[in-house]
Amino acid sequence: MPAVDNPAMSPLIEALRDPRCYPHPVERVELIETHISWLLLTGRYAYKLKKPVSLGFLDFSTLDRRRHFCEEELRLNRRLAPELYLDVVPITGRADAPQIDGSGEPIEWAVRMRQFDQADLLDRRIAAGTLGAETVDALADRVAAFHASASSAPVDSPWADPAAALAPALDNFAAIERVLAPIHRDPRLAELRAWTLATHARLRPLLAARAKAGRVRECHGDLHLGNIALVDGRPTVFDCIEFAAGLRWIDVMSECAFLWMDCAARGHPGSGHRFINRWLEASGDYGGVATLAFFAVYRAMVRAKVDALRAGERDIPAATASRERQDFDARLALAHRFTAAPRPLLVITCGASGTGKTHASQVALEALGAIRIRSDVERKRLFGIAAHESSGSGHGTGIYTVDATRRTIDRLDALTRDCLAGGARVIVDATFLSAANRARFRAIAAEARVPFAIIACSAPAEVVADRIARRLRAASDASEADHAVHARQLARAEPFTGDEQRMLIPVDTSDPTAIAAMVDALRRIAGA
Repeated sequence: MPAVDNPAMSPLIEALRDPRCYPHPVERVELIETHISWLLLTGRYAYKLKKPVSLGFLDFSTLDRRRHFCEEELRLNRRLAPELYLDVVPITGRADAPQIDGSGEPIEWAVRMRQFDQADLLDRRIAAGTLGAETVDALADRVAAFHASASSAPVDSPWADPAAALAPALDNFAAIERVLAPIHRDPRLAELRAWTLATHARLRPLLAARAKAGRVRECHGDLHLGNIALVDGRPTVFDCIEFAAGLRWIDVMSECAFLWMDCAARGHPGSGHRFINRWLEASGDYGGVATLAFFAVYRAMVRAKVDALRAGERDIPAATASRERQDFDARLALAHRFTAAPRPLLVITCGASGTGKTHASQVALEALGAIRIRSDVERKRLFGIAAHESSGSGHGTGIYTVDATRRTIDRLDALTRDCLAGGARVIVDATFLSAANRARFRAIAAEARVPFAIIACSAPAEVVADRIARRLRAASDASEADHAVHARQLARAEPFTGDEQRMLIPVDTSDPTAIAAMVDALRRIAGA
C-alpha cells in the first residue's frame, strides 16, 4: 500500500474501538476493513473513514481530500439511500484519545450512517439461499427508476465518448499486471485484454449511439450484492463510487452488468438473469443487450483487480493472501466464460391468457440466461403506460385495437431482431394464437440462423380461472385479460401446422415436472 501522510491512522482506528469515543451509548465496536476504508459499527450508527491512500484511481492522501470525498459520499448516496446516510462528522482530539463529533480541530472525518443488520446484506442472503424473487424484482425496479431519474452525460462530455468505456477496462489489466509481475504472468490476462479491445472496437458505434440517446448517466458505479441490503424490508443500494466521476458516469448497462456478473460469481446466475430481465422490462433498454458481455467481463476484472490488490498488500496474513489469489483466479475464469457467447435461439410462447406463459418463460429465462420480451409490457410502453398501470381499455378499444396490436407485433419483431443480433437467447412472451404471427417469428429465427421453438402452454380450466381471478385482484401484472378475454382467445386460436408440430414443447404449467421437462428440452435445443 502506498505511503500515507498520517502515520497515526492505525492507532486512531484502534482507539476508536473504545465505546467511550462516541457521543451516544455504545456497548461494543466492530471493525470492517476494505482496501480503501474502515467501517466502525457501533450498534445504532456506522462510521466510515477513508484510508489515507493514493491508488491511481483514487486519492485520499490528505485530510482535506478525505473530508471532500466524505461529503461527496453523503451527497451521492442520498440519491438511493437517504434513510441510511445521515451526515459527515469530525473526529477531534488525539489519535490515541479521539472523540467522534467532538469540539476542536478535526484530525479526521467520517461519514455517519444508520447501521443495519449485516445479515441483511444481499451477498449474505444469496449465500444463505434467502434472497427471494420478490427482492430481486423490487431491486430491479428501484435501479431502473434511479437510472431514469439520474442525469445524462452531455454528448460533448468525456464520459459520452466510447473511449471512456475502454479506458477503465484497460486500467484493470495494467493494475493487475503491476501487482502480479513480481510473481507470475497469467496468459489469460493477455487473452482477455485482446478480447476486450476487439469487442470494444465492434461495439464502438453502438456505445456512441447509446451515449447520444442518453444512456450514459450518473450511476451508482459499484452495484454488487455486497453494496445492497434489506432495510425496512426494501432492497437499499449504498456505497456508490464517490472518488472518481469517470467510474460513476457510465452506460447504465455497465451498472446492471456488475450485479449480473456478481450473481454468476456467487453461483446463482438465475438471480442475475431475473434481475436483468426485470430491469429491461422496466427500462425498455433492450438495445443495450449487445453490450452485456463486454461490461460483464469488465466488471469481473474490476473484482479481480481488487483481489489482486488485497493479495499484494504488505503484512497480509498468508492464509488471507492465498484466499484472495483463489478469488482472483475464479474472477479470471468467470471473465473467460463471459467471452464465450452462448448459442442464440428464439423461443415463443403460445396459449390463451391464464395458461401460464409468463411463469413458464420466467423459469426458462433463468435456466437458459435468455432475454424475455413480453407483449403485455411492450403494448403498454407504446402508449406510455407503466407495466402495472391499468390502461382503462375495453375489448377492441384503447390499447387493444387492431392497429395497436399490429404496432405491438411490430415492436416485438424489432426488439427480437436487435437482441438476436446482440447474441442473446430470446423468449417472446405473447399469446401467438395467430398462425401468421407464429410464422413471422419463425422466419426471424431462420433469417438469424438460430434454432426456433414454441412453448405451447396449457393448464386445467379451474387453474386458469383461479389464476385470472387472482391476477385481477392483485392488479400487479401487465396483463389485463379477464375471463371474457380468455374465452374470446380460445375461440379464435388457430391450430398448429404440420411444420409447427415438430417445433412444439407442450407444457402443462400447473405441473412442476412438465416445467422441468420443458427446460430440459430447451437446453437440448440450445446445446446448453
